[in-house]
Amino acid sequence: MPSAPVQQPVELGGFLLTRQWRDSPAGLLVELWFATPQGPVQVEIRGERAVFFLAEDEANQHRALLALQPGVELKSLRLRNFALQPVVGVYSPTYRQSRALADRLQERGAQPLEADINPADRYLMERFIAGGVQLHGPLERCNGYSRMRDPLLRSATVRPQLSMASFDIETAMQGLQLYSIGVHVTSAADPASGPTTVLRRVFMVGSGNVGEHVETLPTQRAVLERFLAFIEEVDPDVLIGWNVVNFDAWYLQRLADSLDMPLRLGRAGTAIHWRTLDEDGERRAARLPGRLLLDGIELLRAAFYRFESFALDAVARELLGAGKLLHGAGRGEEIGRLFREDKAQLAAYNLRDCELVSEIFAHTRLLDFAVARSVMTGLNPDRLGGSVASFDNLYLPRLHRAGYVAPNAQREQDPSPGGFVLESQPGLYRHVLVLDFKSLYPSIIRTFCIDPLGLALGLAEEEGAATVPGFAGARFAREGHILPALIETLWQQRDAAKLARDVPLAQAIKIIMNSFYGVLGSPGCRFFDTRLASSITRRGHEILLQTRERIEACGHQVIYGDTDSVFVWIADAASDEDAEAAGRSLQRDLNQWWQSRMRSDFALDCALELEFEMLYRRFLMPTIRGSEKGSKKRYAGLVGTGSDERVVFKGLENVRTDWTRLARDCQQVLYRRVFLDQPWEDYLKQLVASVLAGKHDADLVYRKRLRRRLVDYERNVPPHVQAARRYADHGLLPPARGDWVEYVITAAGPEPVAARSAPLDYGHYLERQLAPVVDGILGFLDTSFATVTGRQMDLF
Repeated sequence: MPSAPVQQPVELGGFLLTRQWRDSPAGLLVELWFATPQGPVQVEIRGERAVFFLAEDEANQHRALLALQPGVELKSLRLRNFALQPVVGVYSPTYRQSRALADRLQERGAQPLEADINPADRYLMERFIAGGVQLHGPLERCNGYSRMRDPLLRSATVRPQLSMASFDIETAMQGLQLYSIGVHVTSAADPASGPTTVLRRVFMVGSGNVGEHVETLPTQRAVLERFLAFIEEVDPDVLIGWNVVNFDAWYLQRLADSLDMPLRLGRAGTAIHWRTLDEDGERRAARLPGRLLLDGIELLRAAFYRFESFALDAVARELLGAGKLLHGAGRGEEIGRLFREDKAQLAAYNLRDCELVSEIFAHTRLLDFAVARSVMTGLNPDRLGGSVASFDNLYLPRLHRAGYVAPNAQREQDPSPGGFVLESQPGLYRHVLVLDFKSLYPSIIRTFCIDPLGLALGLAEEEGAATVPGFAGARFAREGHILPALIETLWQQRDAAKLARDVPLAQAIKIIMNSFYGVLGSPGCRFFDTRLASSITRRGHEILLQTRERIEACGHQVIYGDTDSVFVWIADAASDEDAEAAGRSLQRDLNQWWQSRMRSDFALDCALELEFEMLYRRFLMPTIRGSEKGSKKRYAGLVGTGSDERVVFKGLENVRTDWTRLARDCQQVLYRRVFLDQPWEDYLKQLVASVLAGKHDADLVYRKRLRRRLVDYERNVPPHVQAARRYADHGLLPPARGDWVEYVITAAGPEPVAARSAPLDYGHYLERQLAPVVDGILGFLDTSFATVTGRQMDLF
């Protein structure tokens, strides 16, 4: 269809979906796709040039080489490097030429700076465009979308309403045999009511009338072509699914390849672009020009959701109280049977999976989180991880406006120390407070002016009073730094988001702020410097130790501390109310003390803020198993009262998926009874008796993930691998790397749950599962699992 005539310039607000760039015969082209109220808009930016920077001295030294490069231009700029030397910009017509020239200069000993930043990222970051944008220019109507060439762009606040389609495929257990593709299309989410269903479809290999919402087609090719046409018709901004990149989309790509057809899931008929993320090629990233492809599992992890299992059925049941229509170990065989015998039921199952993903996204506001993260970092909403890239997007444009360019990453440096953990005092306590420094590492950065540019300026400063001392030889300038102000701005934005109850935005900002230390301590970061990271962590060590000293000077005992928290035993508290009053008093005293210390010792304003976070009415700090020494990062306690009363576990068996449900449930019940001074001996005896009677067989399952391929385990083969290798003996498809293995311990050793042949080894479960979790607390009551259940244990 021919393009419509070019219109008069229009003004449009849009939200950035995807970015690409490419070198063309006419030069560098940046392509951006936006979601707008008038539909999708493709923006083409022509005439951009790739750029990197060189110190003036290096440019003069290599001027002969530079002069030989066609189209390359050197420009004097009001910029300096971190050695405070003036730099020039080296501009090239294409990115390929720019990178090749940078490589040649590096081979000759020069240091081309910022040569790795791709043109699309640089174009956006230098304009502070992160998500929202205002477009001004002629709008050209195309087939299903609009195009703007070389419009004016400026950053803007845009709240996008994105349309979304969840899709899921059903396949044979082996080979490339597609049964069906289900799609659940929802409207752009209204902030008040959320998304609503627009369309349901299942495209299935078969014939005849299978049922409502189902289209049958004669071949896999026909199903795939109809699915692609349907996506083009409904034109969603976002495609979502469950493990959608590495399973559904990749399966469809392999199927399309086998059929010699492109997988055109992007807008304007564009195909998916694939990129491998690991050496084995088992993890991939997919880019769809003009459309987002979001995986529910990866987004939940990015938002710090935690589940025992990320299987769709498990997550849906925990979040929604409803699950898949089929579940369990034999699901694959049942899907094959339904395809042969009951296609209507298979269609219902396929569609229900799509709906569950849509409902999970709505329930957790995952799309809002992805959008908020994009707005705060400048990364595409479908790009997960990328902490270093996020930091670059936020820091580099501010650095350039301050008159400096970034250094290259320096990998040959000593690592910085991690978070500090105080030695714990094991015991069973009453009234233990947790005092927590709010966002400790960002607070340290703000307070002590820790900053990459500030380090360069501080080391060049001759007057010591004009700098703030760090660690490992660091000194930071009191003026001219960037990161402290950036964190302060983010902090204020997070407080505003919390006040507005914008949970996704508040969470996104928290994750970004807390990532800054990790980025500065990562050798992959261009700003990595041991002095930077050490000045954060070692200052944190100092703060934790001095906080303990201050608390103990007030007459209380610190029984544990970890990175940003201290655990304080209020031994003289006669009641919970007394302990809470002590917590409030300590919070007030310590915050005033730290503010005074910062003024007197460093002449700095204090951004450190200690909070009385929690009172444990009862608290257990266990020992390291087989030792009298206190453990680290492992404890449990009773918090709350009335309906809010609960037992909190950290690092113990109850929150670890590699322990059986039997052990975890026992720990939950036993610890609660001990904390509440309730009888517990009869409970243990009855539990052991019921285990021996076979009443807890369903709770004896171990779950562990395969970290390698089965053939790669050669020596010291762990139990879950032994069980996985028995799958084939029973006609089951062996699990692959990354799969979960469910197994039990039997008289014949580890066996898969789906194909157990020998009787369960109950003695193993009593000795290896119940005894360790029980003795973790009974040792402080001067007894043990063996003592309480001695006669029953004698059977083994």
